[in-house]
Amino acid sequence: MEKIIYLLRGIPGSGKSTLARSIGAVHFEADMFFFEGNEYKFNPLKLKQAHAWCQDQVRISMKNSDRTIGDLRIAVSNTFTQEWEMEPYIEMAKEYGFKVFTIIVENRHGGVNQHNVPEDKIELMKNRFEIKL
Repeated sequence: MEKIIYLLRGIPGSGKSTLARSIGAVHFEADMFFFEGNEYKFNPLKLKQAHAWCQDQVRISMKNSDRTIGDLRIAVSNTFTQEWEMEPYIEMAKEYGFKVFTIIVENRHGGVNQHNVPEDKIELMKNRFEIKL
């Protein structure tokens, strides 16, 4: 059995969520925390809570991976502009025996920012984006 976690990184509108869904992985992202039914209700005061929720969901999936028949692929699509933001997922991967791939998703297709993140916030994200080659 192969266990893989994909950490999909990029600015809003780059296509992280779309890619996560297209690779057939179990998909999580912090933005899922803000959905009430089909309505997205972002609250910046709950951002830390949203990321903790996302990490918890991934941990639950990894813990249950021994019960999975066949391969298990998990995709986490958050902006991950800084290295430290990926660390909890990388540590979990080590703990549960998952191979880690980090993938930077570029907005070369003119994707639309679905969550209406203001342009000034996107510019800040671009400026702090860390890349390790």
